[in-house]
Amino acid sequence: MRAARCRDRRVYTRSHPVLFALLAVARRRGAVTRLGGGTVLVHGGDAYRKALTRVPLDRAAAGTTGGAVRELSGGGALFDQEGAGHRAARRVVLDPLGAAGTERLRPLWREVLDRRLAPLGAGRVVDLVPLARELAGATVRALLEVDAGPERIAGAAARAAATAVRGHLPGLRPPGSARAAAGAAARLAALLAPDAPRGSDGEPGLRAMLAVAAVSTTVAALPRAAAWCADAALWDQAADDRLRPALVGELLRVTAPSPLLPRVAAADADLGGCPVRAGDRLVLVARHAARAHADPPDALCPAPPAVARLVFGAGPHTCPGARLAQAQLDDVLAALAAYRPVVVRARVDRRAALPGWRTLTVRATSGTEEGR
Repeated sequence: MRAARCRDRRVYTRSHPVLFALLAVARRRGAVTRLGGGTVLVHGGDAYRKALTRVPLDRAAAGTTGGAVRELSGGGALFDQEGAGHRAARRVVLDPLGAAGTERLRPLWREVLDRRLAPLGAGRVVDLVPLARELAGATVRALLEVDAGPERIAGAAARAAATAVRGHLPGLRPPGSARAAAGAAARLAALLAPDAPRGSDGEPGLRAMLAVAAVSTTVAALPRAAAWCADAALWDQAADDRLRPALVGELLRVTAPSPLLPRVAAADADLGGCPVRAGDRLVLVARHAARAHADPPDALCPAPPAVARLVFGAGPHTCPGARLAQAQLDDVLAALAAYRPVVVRARVDRRAALPGWRTLTVRATSGTEEGR
């Protein structure tokens, strides 16, 4: 477990050092801490849940996820909505991402897994990051019914996410960020929308949001989860059909693909005894609320569901793609478990929107032609 945690820490320390410093500060403070300058750090589980469910939030404020989505898409894209508009958009999204929609999409990513992992059986190495990109791109392509290839979709969505997220991560915003974000968003919109039949939503903003969320979280989470299994010797749990669902939940909890949620309070409130004023910036640390920093993954003794699910948010704005993410990771772990791979090369992605690997190359230790 120590080796696995040390490797996973590198995605923070080397790709998002300011973010990691902020998370380190949070570990030494109470559940809610005012940092000054109108910023409130929230990382206790109860306070985190209350902030998302009981504190009025400005969904479109600059420097928040909703603000970044509005900048990316022009608005009306679920994260920046509230009330009836949000409920209507959420219903549109939930339908293709529900149980039936997930089963319809499953053959697409299983084909990617079979083809991409086949070299492991021949004793060759496989980079899991391109696999995750194609898997995510193929899923988005089917969801939105566009003609562009999976790699083009994933690349455009990743670039749009990386440029947009710089506006709401801690630290200075580099010069030209707004222009770069606008250009990346326009290229993504052009790839997803022109002359293509309408998919599940019919709204350009919602289409862009779905692509960005699916690609960025999938490419961040899947390779990190595989590295945890390899380094912490979790392949036996991954191979067990009874234990794997619990392991999936644990790995999603520990990797916490979106480690923090930036929000802005729309009204005065109280969080864990800390006064919050309208306009305060709330930095909600999902990674700590779900205890990813403290409790390693264990399918034999998993965290309570109410804790594990905090990585997907809480309340009416809970991530609608949670079921899809769980199904994809379940299939990835099942496919990899046959090979019991080890990590032979890992390089952090310093440009990605979310902490993750640029390269994660693995080699099989069983299930190869040589072994047979």
